[in-house]
Amino acid sequence: MPLTRRTLLASAAALAAIRPAFADAEWPTRLVRMISPYGAGGANDISLRIFNEYFERELKQQFIVENKPGAGTRIANEMVAHAPPDGSTFLYVAAPYATAEALFGKLNYERKDLAPVAMAVTAPIFLIINAKSDYKTLPELIAYGKAKTDGLTFASPGPGSQPHLAAELLFKTAGVRGLNIPFRGDSASYTELLAGRVDATFTAISSALPHIQAGNFRVLGVASSERSAIYPDAPTLVEQGFPQIVAAGWYGFMAPAATPAPIVARLQDTVLRALQDPAVKQKLLDQGLEASGRGGPEFAAFIEAETSKWSKVIEEAGLKGQQ
Repeated sequence: MPLTRRTLLASAAALAAIRPAFADAEWPTRLVRMISPYGAGGANDISLRIFNEYFERELKQQFIVENKPGAGTRIANEMVAHAPPDGSTFLYVAAPYATAEALFGKLNYERKDLAPVAMAVTAPIFLIINAKSDYKTLPELIAYGKAKTDGLTFASPGPGSQPHLAAELLFKTAGVRGLNIPFRGDSASYTELLAGRVDATFTAISSALPHIQAGNFRVLGVASSERSAIYPDAPTLVEQGFPQIVAAGWYGFMAPAATPAPIVARLQDTVLRALQDPAVKQKLLDQGLEASGRGGPEFAAFIEAETSKWSKVIEEAGLKGQQ
């Protein structure tokens, strides 16, 4: 068949359509920025660096962490939502992503601007008290709160955090009055708990473990559906008669929504393979994190379920606009 101008143009168009797919399959071809919504040194930052180390080894490219803390993770979320969808920028999203709109109202980005790539880990939260407290069990804590005129006081590492929302859910489920007292991080919460100025707190076990081992804190339970491998001695709140109280921090990867599908698929597959690596899993466990490999569609469904659940808690507790 003779080559005509029309044939050549059609062939060129076909090649142009195919070339990006091949290029995407070769991703990454340059440095990749992973945006953390928290400062350096916390579980989000440290676990992201664990993943980046694996990514660099497997994908033969440099991955860097950029910490963009503030505004309840909204600064980082907005940054990636508006980033070029070229595979150079991703978000290591955290649990407050699901509750931001319920807490703060209209945001400077929309959920459709970000695409779930893969859920990575969960951070179980544990209910702890001062070991010198008169109450020793969850039923005793609740009875103590019901007997107090002002009810229970719970410290939290910040308003709208998972420990705060878990406490609000406990207050409602147990039928006890309660007050959340927000502090800047876990350390300040622990100081108040050690001093006996608050009754309890929900927290990640890794940061509380030195106090537990020293005999200063007592663990009353874990807010998970099953006992955690991180601290298996802690009974679940479900076991103790509170099936509604299931809460945890969580992290995962998201991309600007228009990022090409082959790039998203390759990152998803790499995350899921990382979570099967024994060394990676152990490093995460050492940080108080449990592997929770879910692909994009499953991660999206999880986020929707979390949004629905905690938005109801926020509304019933009257928390909107108070952060």
